[in-house]
Amino acid sequence: MTFSNSLAAQAKLDSLLPLRGFCIDAPRPSGLDSFVHFIDQELATRKVNTLIVQMEYHFQFKSHPELIDSFALSKSDIKKIVAVCRKNNIRVIPQIDLLGHQSWANHTGKLLKVYPQFSETPDIKMPAIYVWPNADNLYCLSYCPLHPDLHAILFDVIDELCDVFESDAFHAGMDEVFYIGDDKCPRCGGRDKAELFAGEVQIIHEHLQQKGREMWIWGDRLLDGKTTGLGEWEASYNNTHRAIDMIPKDVIICDWHYDRADKTPIYFAMKGFRVITCPWRQPATAVTQVNDMISFRHESTPEMSARFMGIMQTTWMRTSLYLKNYFADQPPIEPNENTTWNCFRVMYGEIGKLQ
Repeated sequence: MTFSNSLAAQAKLDSLLPLRGFCIDAPRPSGLDSFVHFIDQELATRKVNTLIVQMEYHFQFKSHPELIDSFALSKSDIKKIVAVCRKNNIRVIPQIDLLGHQSWANHTGKLLKVYPQFSETPDIKMPAIYVWPNADNLYCLSYCPLHPDLHAILFDVIDELCDVFESDAFHAGMDEVFYIGDDKCPRCGGRDKAELFAGEVQIIHEHLQQKGREMWIWGDRLLDGKTTGLGEWEASYNNTHRAIDMIPKDVIICDWHYDRADKTPIYFAMKGFRVITCPWRQPATAVTQVNDMISFRHESTPEMSARFMGIMQTTWMRTSLYLKNYFADQPPIEPNENTTWNCFRVMYGEIGKLQ
């Protein structure tokens, strides 16, 4: 392919699917070189142009060293990720889960372990053995968005992480929030859950905006799970969905659906938001989502078309395990093998046909 043809192919791809993303857990320091290699040799060659790194508290924070988690990347480690992304024109964005996902199974996350007073539900005790469903409706703990000491600490670590990543955006998570506006919380009890959710988005957004950074979130809490039939995981059963009309329109929505190619990107775009479709481990669903996003862009008004940004593969497993399986499970592979690494290959194979 000549240089001019290559430029034309890239321009066509950017027009059809401007954002081509990948979202993965932060690597352990011992696996950093393998992760950098994966970015350089696998993501870049498939024309991935956006990388979300789910950092949480796995960084050697100077502002709040008490929040450093079980393993932590150094500044020089992060700069290796930044360098390989810059080399390949990949935008890199760090994530810390905010509001919800402050625990997992029977393990409390670092923020609430260090600052238990921030919990929305301090009366809920973590079980020795976790099962779902349970009497406490415990999926993941949440922090209290109205605690007066919370945001000063969060903003310190967000700023420090974004600075080291040299990032103009931050992914705040905010998915699967089951605990919000708890009746026993002295600050949140009796308040409107949609207003609480929107208020947390607004305060984080305002801080990021002051720093010249975009805010990204998962979109499930902005969908009505009962009316749509999407359920309480992919959408809200606790009435946070009305927050969609209360949050800034420049928040980027990452709209995840893993079993069906639900057409909710249209809803977000019609509400004025830029939206990204996010598959996980079903290749056939991901291919449909790729083609849907292209169709949405092609068959919409210019105003709507620009809001359909593209697609982002998610992984939801330790980076070392993902890379082990990715490199061990080499093609030819059964096309319908439902793994996140096969979904990535099949989805980006479909995207490769667009050039």
